[in-house]
Amino acid sequence: MSVALHIENLRAWYGDAQVLHGVNLRVGEGEAVALIGRNGSGRSTLAKAIMGLVRCAGEMRYRDVPLVGLRPHRIARLGLGYVPETRDVFPALTVRENLVLGEKKGTRFTLADAYRLFPVLEERASVKAGALSGGEQQMLALARTLAGDPSLVVIDEPGEGLAPQVLAQVGACLATLRERGVAMLLIEERLTLARMLDARVAVMGHGAVRFDGPFAALARDERVMREWLSVG
Repeated sequence: MSVALHIENLRAWYGDAQVLHGVNLRVGEGEAVALIGRNGSGRSTLAKAIMGLVRCAGEMRYRDVPLVGLRPHRIARLGLGYVPETRDVFPALTVRENLVLGEKKGTRFTLADAYRLFPVLEERASVKAGALSGGEQQMLALARTLAGDPSLVVIDEPGEGLAPQVLAQVGACLATLRERGVAMLLIEERLTLARMLDARVAVMGHGAVRFDGPFAALARDERVMREWLSVG
């Protein structure tokens, strides 16, 4: 499998506070990787570093194009999409306006695809995004990102606060993306979506990757489970 995203010895800071301490990670073309860990482990900071939203140093390449130092819009144009935990829809615009705003000419993921995968978005197409429920905003944020035709999507906590039925819809959407060859880095707490997608698992702790492998191997690794995942 060829490598889409290559990260080596990546460090990142908020001001003078260093959060990432030498992250090493690879995501293959069309592969799903689930990034898990305790709160404060650096997962969301890694997502922001990939998208050029925090100061970082080290080696980071997307299809052999260096990412460190690039502005976010340049990174997005290379084919990386980002769905932040905060969703960041445009509240004053309608659902349809949000989707059209993110649309790229010739995209593999059309407005019709969005409505087919998330029927509620079509039902509420003329409703302002700020009036949507949290679950509806999550679906809109994901659909809007996909309208930009990314080849790799970084998704931060897509299942947070979602009802099981909505979570299943998000999972179906991500499965469709894998079928279309889109790679994804999935930041998740409960591993529900990771299991659905048969994703490789990477465990973060104290700003570095502490485990990288299949879920079955993680479940057998008592040391990693105890030191980097268990609470209390």
